[in-house]
Amino acid sequence: MSDTTTTAAPAVPPARPASVPPSASSSFLGALEIDVRFLGMVGALAVIWVVFDFLADGTFLTPRNLWNLSVQTSSIAVMSTGMVLVIVMRHIDLSVGSILGVTGMIMAVFQVNHLLPAFGFNHPAVIVLTLAAGILAGALIGALHGFVIAYLGVPAFIVTLGGLLVWRGAAWAIAEGKTIPLVDDNFKLLGGGANGSIGATWSWVVCVVACLAILAATVQARRQRQRFHFPLKPLWAEAFTIVAGCLAVVCATLVVNAYTLPAALARRYAEAAGIEVPPEGLAISFGFAVPVLVALAVGIAMTFLTTRTRFGRYVFAIGGNPEAAELAGINTKRVTLMVFALMGALAAIGAAISTARLNSATNAQGTLDELYVIAAAVIGGTSLAGGAGTVAGAMLGAVVMQSLQSGMVLMRVDTPYQNIVVGVVLVFAVWIDTMYRKRFK
Repeated sequence: MSDTTTTAAPAVPPARPASVPPSASSSFLGALEIDVRFLGMVGALAVIWVVFDFLADGTFLTPRNLWNLSVQTSSIAVMSTGMVLVIVMRHIDLSVGSILGVTGMIMAVFQVNHLLPAFGFNHPAVIVLTLAAGILAGALIGALHGFVIAYLGVPAFIVTLGGLLVWRGAAWAIAEGKTIPLVDDNFKLLGGGANGSIGATWSWVVCVVACLAILAATVQARRQRQRFHFPLKPLWAEAFTIVAGCLAVVCATLVVNAYTLPAALARRYAEAAGIEVPPEGLAISFGFAVPVLVALAVGIAMTFLTTRTRFGRYVFAIGGNPEAAELAGINTKRVTLMVFALMGALAAIGAAISTARLNSATNAQGTLDELYVIAAAVIGGTSLAGGAGTVAGAMLGAVVMQSLQSGMVLMRVDTPYQNIVVGVVLVFAVWIDTMYRKRFK
């Protein structure tokens, strides 16, 4: 009788009940589900701030400079959210700076020549109609670019390069090279400044609302995962995300509230409000600036658009594989037109912020902004190969770009050398993206 060898069957793990979703990765970063590139950018930003604070003799990490940095970043941050979609679809828009310039001039001329004579100074309708006219003009310009690109087949690089020249010339032609000053006080609030801030009390209200929103968003995301039986993050990771987000909001609120009005402005404010000035003077906080809140609102809206709507899914599908997206029934031409129209509208919002901050519109406004917007999107992780990018990353990239410029200004670096640094950073960011895609594709 021959011997027989019996091989034991491999152990099969018991099936997980459908009511218990599998847990996420047990590693720290895996459990938190943090993008490594986003985390690296946060670290790079921290290093930039510390280095510039050291080189600028402690003047960078001050409430005043950080507050000004947030205001200066707002316009670029708004436009970078739209550039994410453009680059995700494997296009480029070199005309955003010129669109900012021409729409800013349109808003200023329309306000001064038509709205103020019709409604008078500081009428609420003035700011509403000014913004409506600017956003409509920007959307139409972007739609024209999108039509030529999508339906006439002209490459986006050529169309927007032509737009850079055409709309810069149009900005000059509208007012024949003149600077148009703004006189509506409500519109000026969009630029920040002493009057364009919400103060300490309302800043804490915004802080509380933001923390509640972070908590609600985290809970909702977990419920959605449970509903569709997706892997769940560990409870400690959820708690860490909530605490980290709320801590960041609280720290930002403390910083903006630490920046107070100069003594002369505080005294003038007290006299206008009938407040008695104590011997030691008044400490009136600026709080969050209006343009910063506008930029954050745009960022939240664009994040929702890209991650929670059919339009956003179409954009990323086209960027990932245009041919497959078209075969799947997506109207790629219409989506392209809509993306460029949206980019034009966002450039107009950026123009409103920039024009209000300068209290005037000039034909040179927005020059080289296209460089900063594209750099912000690329530094923020948007792949030039298409199909990948986040709005939050682009906005953080805008902060990085503005931090570099602000730090060099504090160090009294001449503008040509600032442009050299920005160019080097842009090339380095594209190289990092190339290396990342080769490693993880």
